[in-house]
Amino acid sequence: MNETHPYGFTTTILHGDRQKPIEHGALHKPIHTSVAYGYQDARQLASVFQGKEPGYRYGRQGNPTVAALEDKITRMEDGHASICFATGMAAIGALFQSLLRAGDQVVSSSFLFGNTNSLWQTVSGQGVDVAFVDATDVANVEAALTPATRIVFVETIANPRTQIADLQRIGQLCRARGILFVVDNTMTSPYLFRPKTVGAGLVVNALTKSIAGHGNVLGGCLTDTGVFDWSVFPNILDNYKRNPPLQWGIVQIRAKALRDFGASLGPEAAHHIAVGSETLALRMERSCTNAMAVTQMLAADPRVAAVHYPGLPSHPQHALATELFRSYGALFSFELQDDIDCFDYLNRLKLGVSASNLGDTRTLVIPVAHTIFFEMGAQRRASMGIAESLIRVAVGIEDTADLVEDFRQALDM
Repeated sequence: MNETHPYGFTTTILHGDRQKPIEHGALHKPIHTSVAYGYQDARQLASVFQGKEPGYRYGRQGNPTVAALEDKITRMEDGHASICFATGMAAIGALFQSLLRAGDQVVSSSFLFGNTNSLWQTVSGQGVDVAFVDATDVANVEAALTPATRIVFVETIANPRTQIADLQRIGQLCRARGILFVVDNTMTSPYLFRPKTVGAGLVVNALTKSIAGHGNVLGGCLTDTGVFDWSVFPNILDNYKRNPPLQWGIVQIRAKALRDFGASLGPEAAHHIAVGSETLALRMERSCTNAMAVTQMLAADPRVAAVHYPGLPSHPQHALATELFRSYGALFSFELQDDIDCFDYLNRLKLGVSASNLGDTRTLVIPVAHTIFFEMGAQRRASMGIAESLIRVAVGIEDTADLVEDFRQALDM
C-alpha cells in the first residue's frame, strides 16, 4: 500500500487491530460497552478533556471499539484520521453541522443519492447556498464557484444512474482555489478507488454498504486524507487552532458533529462493520464480476432499452472509469422497453430481492422513480436522467451464471 502500511489491502485490514495492543490477546478488538471512562488521577481526566493527552471522555465522542474501526478505515483510505457516525447520512450531515455557516456555498454534483439530495435541499433552506451542477465536466463546477464556496461535493459513481464526476480535474480546481473537495466513495469503496489520489480532502463512506457488506448494520465515516490545508479554511473556530493545522478539521468535526450533535456509532455496530470489512476485497471482486456479466447480457437483449454501467463501452464515462477505478463497481441500472412493466419484471425475479439497500451479499433490486426518488418529483428526476421505468440493481455475490439466468428469464413474459 505504502511505506507506512507495507502490506496489501486485505492483509492490512485483517491484521490492523494487532498493530496496537489488544486486551487478552484477542484477534478482534473487543466490544467496549461502557459510556463513561474513569481516571484515578483527576488531573489526567482534565488533561484528556483539554486535548493535552489521548484518552476517552464519554461514549458520544469516542469508544475503543469505534476507534479501532476508525483506524481500519483510515488505513483503507490511506488517510490521516477518520470519524465514524451512526449512519452514512449522519457523516454527510456532519459537513453542514461542523464546517458550514450561513452565507457559505456548496457546489454539489446534481447526480446524487436521493437522501443526499434531500439533505442539501434542507441545508439550502437554512442559510447555505447549494448549487447543483453536472459534475461530469469540471467546467460546470468552475462556473458555479463564488468567493463563498467552501465545499465541492461529488459521488464517485452516482447512485443510481452511474454518472462519474470529472474527479481528477475537479480535484485540481479545488486545490488551486483552496476549496475543500469532498468525495463520497460509497459506490466504489476504498478497495476500488482512493479519492485521496485526486485531491479529496475529506472522504465519505457509508459503512452500511460494501464495507460492512452483509446488510445487518448501519454506519458512516468521514476520513481526512491529510491533503487539504485547513489553515485556508475560514470556518475553523479559534478553540481548535491550538492543534497543528493538519488536525483542525478532524478535531472540529469530532467536537461539533459528535459531541454537540450526537450522531455517534455504537460499539456493537462498529464491531459488526469491522468484521465485515475483512472480506471487502473478496466480495467486491465477485460483485463486480457479476455486475459485468449481467449488464453485458441485458445490453445485448432487444427487450432492454438502456443499461447504465461504467463497465460497458457504451457508458459516457467508460474511459474515465477505466482510468480511475480498479473495477467498475457493483451497482447498475437499466430501463426496459415500453411494453414490459418494470413491476412485473421485478416480480418474476427469483434471486433478485426487491429491497432498498446496496452493498449486501445478496442482489437487491428496486424501481427507482417509485420509491427512493419518488419524493423529489418527476421534474427533478428527469433532470437527473432517471426514467420512470428505471430499475436499480445492487449486485451481490451469488454464482455468476445463476444471476445472469435469473435476470434473463425475467424478461420472458
